[in-house]
Amino acid sequence: MNTIKDIQQEILKLKKENDICILAHSYEAHEILEIADFTGDSYALSVKAKSVDNKTVLMCGVRFMAETVKILSPEKKVILATPEAGCEMADMMDKAMIEKVKTQYPDYTVVAYVNTTAELKTICDVCVTSSSAVNVVKNIKNDKILFIPDTNLGTFVKESLPEKEIMLLDGCCPIHAAVTPDEVEMARTAHPDALLLVHPECRPDVSAMADFAGSTADIMAYAKKSDKTEFIIGTEISIAEHLQYECPDKRFYPLSGKLICKNMRLTTLVDVLDCCRGAGGEEIVLSNDTISKAKRCIDEMIRLNHE
Repeated sequence: MNTIKDIQQEILKLKKENDICILAHSYEAHEILEIADFTGDSYALSVKAKSVDNKTVLMCGVRFMAETVKILSPEKKVILATPEAGCEMADMMDKAMIEKVKTQYPDYTVVAYVNTTAELKTICDVCVTSSSAVNVVKNIKNDKILFIPDTNLGTFVKESLPEKEIMLLDGCCPIHAAVTPDEVEMARTAHPDALLLVHPECRPDVSAMADFAGSTADIMAYAKKSDKTEFIIGTEISIAEHLQYECPDKRFYPLSGKLICKNMRLTTLVDVLDCCRGAGGEEIVLSNDTISKAKRCIDEMIRLNHE
């Protein structure tokens, strides 16, 4: 096997033989997306995992994503393709830190972005995704909200819901937060006819300059449906590449060369092959107590998002 196609064909054969469902986050390399059963953002993948009959689920993404799959499908064997693939934002805040903040602000509802560890989710009141955050927070009866860990997404929610008292801590996605307004100006100068689509994990002053701000899935849907033909993509650089494959008649430009998530790039096609052979990855093991407590805040997100 000395070509990408050879490796892909072997993976497709082995996953069928070994009853494996492969999930790949949208930030993964294109050759991995091609052999996945489902692609998308972390929460959508977790929901898909629940619906399949496969006993084993292989997550090509980062640790908190694999944990979320395990929380929603505790009966399944969940494997993280690359054990070293973490998330800097998810690791910025831990259970002990937030427990301390909760004692100082006991009347605040704790809202956790899905980009958090399973352990931290156990003490949070409700979970959110970037696409559901505004609607979920809007439907929380309490007006006092502690939003963790991403201050940029939290600011986006805060500006959308001025009637809420939203407290933020100092956390962020260091990849998205590194992009500056100067880079936006440079990109707009280079591509004056392009629409700017950004993820709300970007700084507020960057999001404010965008033609559209939304989740990765929302950005992709917007670009596909738009009658415009040029777009500057303000999220992980792989999304511009994936959109270019899917919409060859349009043009997609990365907002910044900084928008590369090294953790997402750790997983290779050979890692996936090794996992399908039973020789790689790491099985995600969570206690029943952690699963049940962490699931409560996810269930609450679903309830509030459909009110």
